[in-house]
Amino acid sequence: MTIHVSSPAELADAVGSRATGEWFTVDQDRIDAFADATEDHQWIHVDPARAAEGPFGATVAHGFLTLSLLPHLASALIEVGGIAMAMNYGLDKVRFLNPVTAGSRVRASTEITGAEPTSMGVRLSSTVTVEIEGADKPALVAQTLSLYVPA
Repeated sequence: MTIHVSSPAELADAVGSRATGEWFTVDQDRIDAFADATEDHQWIHVDPARAAEGPFGATVAHGFLTLSLLPHLASALIEVGGIAMAMNYGLDKVRFLNPVTAGSRVRASTEITGAEPTSMGVRLSSTVTVEIEGADKPALVAQTLSLYVPA
């Protein structure tokens, strides 16, 4: 399901709308590549044998890896027509609630919580939740901000 509006001005009418994306697998190769990119090689991320004996029973994705997947997981959930560009405007709050073990599938759901006109366009506020397939608690919840600049 995707939230569709024909222009940034219509985002105000979409406040309260929700959408959920497709499942995506977070595998060990991705975790290892993120560890290399960030120089964070903590054993809970990159040592499957040691991690199997650790608190999570397997290696886990870095919290920031899960957060960095938001553009992939959530970008298709809101489609805005009549724009010159859309930009990541930042985050107001992020909470990592549950580790993502290697091989888990995650997906994002979003709720539009605000749409504020600015001099450049419309600043959209959303709450994005990254679910883990089969888990009771989500991996993370983030309050995201995006700027939609009209064409």
